[in-house]
Amino acid sequence: MDTPAYPAYRFTRLITVQPEDIDELNHANNVRYVQWVQDTAGAHWHAAAPAAVQAQYVWVVREHHIRYLHPALLGDELRCITWVSSMEGVTSHRHVRIERARDGKLLCEAETHWILLQPDTMRPQRIPAEMARWVQEPV
Repeated sequence: MDTPAYPAYRFTRLITVQPEDIDELNHANNVRYVQWVQDTAGAHWHAAAPAAVQAQYVWVVREHHIRYLHPALLGDELRCITWVSSMEGVTSHRHVRIERARDGKLLCEAETHWILLQPDTMRPQRIPAEMARWVQEPV
């Protein structure tokens, strides 16, 4: 099986499909994928950004584009892989791939646009140059 080429600065986490993730079709509900995409982005941010400055920034989703390719089933271990391809102005463009860990089968892929806000005013703020280094270096 070919492994896709990922940027060196990707972040990976493993999750396991739980009973509460399963819908009436007996697979993970599509809403759970959205949550996994968002949680993976948050986990990457918390792993990459210095703890001392994390409270100085607030990220909100502007839009999600998600392609569901194959179902995840109860007990499946999933590999969530994310990377930030660009940070311009107030916007960050992030990619997430969710694969079944045992065989690498791609189940879902997403692209999200995030906006950086000032926590006190909740208004957009320009992304500092050093932030790109935090999220685009290996964690």
